[in-house]
Amino acid sequence: MLDTLLAQSAEVGCSPRGPLSEALLRVLTGECGRDDLGALAHRAIERAGDPITDDDVQLGLFMLYASSYGSLTQILPELEWDLDLIAVRRILEESFEFALRERVPVPELPTATAADVARSLFASTSADSGPGLARYLSKQATAEQAREFLVQRSIYTLREADPHSWAIPRLSGRPKAALVEIQADEYGAGRPDRVHAEIFAKAMRGAGLDDRYGAYLDAVPAITLASQNMMSMFGLNRRLVGAIVGHLAAFEMTSSIPNRMYGDGLRRLGFGEDVTDYFDEHVEADAVHEQIAGRDLAGSLAEDRPELLPDIMWGASACLVVDGWVASHVLDAWSRGDSSLRAEGER
Repeated sequence: MLDTLLAQSAEVGCSPRGPLSEALLRVLTGECGRDDLGALAHRAIERAGDPITDDDVQLGLFMLYASSYGSLTQILPELEWDLDLIAVRRILEESFEFALRERVPVPELPTATAADVARSLFASTSADSGPGLARYLSKQATAEQAREFLVQRSIYTLREADPHSWAIPRLSGRPKAALVEIQADEYGAGRPDRVHAEIFAKAMRGAGLDDRYGAYLDAVPAITLASQNMMSMFGLNRRLVGAIVGHLAAFEMTSSIPNRMYGDGLRRLGFGEDVTDYFDEHVEADAVHEQIAGRDLAGSLAEDRPELLPDIMWGASACLVVDGWVASHVLDAWSRGDSSLRAEGER
């Protein structure tokens, strides 16, 4: 599977997964004029059943967000704030957010103090056993599965920290200072070679994979895109600033131990330091970040703006649940002896 993908990755492209993503791709790349995109979006949602796992919906939303990130260079930059495209994005976001809120309820709320919010977040993340993807990679995964894992992770990690950085201008005071402290580390603390996305790109190269963003976009399933899209939706919508803060808190709190296991598993399989460096970096860094994210970021935001507490806790829960779905998808495929990537006939 991966050898085929490498042979096909000379050009970083994006193949449509249905009528909506096909039409959006043509518009966003300037290939042709636009169809009735709003009607196509509504029809895609009606066909989807579950927008969270629908390929056409999630790829369409991913491409619309990519316009703001600049992550896919073939998308024309002048279309970032095109009103028709923003209207389509809102249609898809409404359906996606509704589905997430139905399936990820707001957990029991602590009092809106920094100490209680941090305590509650640590309790929920500690209680989350989740699928044992890190344990599996540590003890059982093959080298092919490890490389596949890197492909799945590349959709977020080659742009690591960017979705959460949208929150910086939406915050002030203590929460803003805490977020900037975390993000400064994510972006290498002034050292370009230590930017976490760059360290991950080095890991991709060390594993014999293509490190260009989007090289494996066609290969990853809708649920992987949904994880990235959820972060983008939380970060890009000012009304959801509580959710992106809660998401980052849970993300940091569940990072250190799994990354140690990932690093151990990659060493077990004979990968070198160029591949393990990314995961080893996060063992120590995220042990520090989780403290800042829990109390100084999420906790102080709840103290300063108690009305955001429900979304802070919901965003944290959504992080655990959706990333759990991604891990379950990967482990279920591997347990059947299959690849977790999309089959060649689906691309």
